[in-house]
Amino acid sequence: MDRDTYRSLIGRFATGVTVVTTNVGGRLHGMTANAVCSLSLDPLQLLVCVDRGSNCYIQMQGAEVFGVSILSADQEEISNVFARSTEPTEGSLPGVEHRLGRLGAPLIENALAHLECRITERISGGDHIIVIGDVVAGEVVRDGEPLLFYGGRYARLAG
Repeated sequence: MDRDTYRSLIGRFATGVTVVTTNVGGRLHGMTANAVCSLSLDPLQLLVCVDRGSNCYIQMQGAEVFGVSILSADQEEISNVFARSTEPTEGSLPGVEHRLGRLGAPLIENALAHLECRITERISGGDHIIVIGDVVAGEVVRDGEPLLFYGGRYARLAG
């Protein structure tokens, strides 16, 4: 199977949209990610897939923890900000309101929910790495419709 066919097929699997964030020595970074998945309930674990060609890959290699902010349907622009490949920034995220979580990773303000993870493993997966983290903190921030990705574009729940 070729890459384009695979992308078309897997694009039929609707996913939520998140921003995965790191803080390495005060340099903050975030990336939009829909390859985020609950891995285990015992222990509580989550995984995120990170492109080896991204700035987030470099950050994840030095990170001990990461944060996940689950975006709402009204946060599409925030998703777009972090979909661009940007360099980590000293002490800030690019024009996005955030706060540092309990573990020190930035969390996007007004997201639907936050999770904070301590990295336990990095596994090679083709042109990505799979980063596994123990979930040590989290919170529901607010109710709302989730931001979804389907067929190569943002989508909404039918209602």
